[in-house]
Amino acid sequence: MSRPIRVFIIEDNEVFREALELLLGLRGDVEVVGTLADGNGAASVVSGLRPDVVLLDYRLPGLNGVEVTREIVAALPDASVVCLTASVTACEVEELEAAGAYACLTKDGDLDLIVATIREAVGARCNGATA
Repeated sequence: MSRPIRVFIIEDNEVFREALELLLGLRGDVEVVGTLADGNGAASVVSGLRPDVVLLDYRLPGLNGVEVTREIVAALPDASVVCLTASVTACEVEELEAAGAYACLTKDGDLDLIVATIREAVGARCNGATA
């Protein structure tokens, strides 16, 4: 078996962050390597841990998902960014994609969809493709 997909979570809602960390940790092919409650300084933390995928809330205190995505992509171009949000506009999705995010999902989506998107993001990165 290959190594688990290394995931870093940036989410300001503590309950959602901890639940996501717990549920992803139950998956044999996913390893949560760290979490943060906001995007300030996230790029330096993420670059030190070298995750395969960063799960990122769009609406964070301080920086928004687009700003954090830009910083993460610049600091760690090998990582894929998947945004999770309660709500998002088409314009915000376009801004995320332009910043380098692989995908944007809503938080009310099924965990299997989140995990499938994490896997797809890693596969696309390995194959040199983008969403």
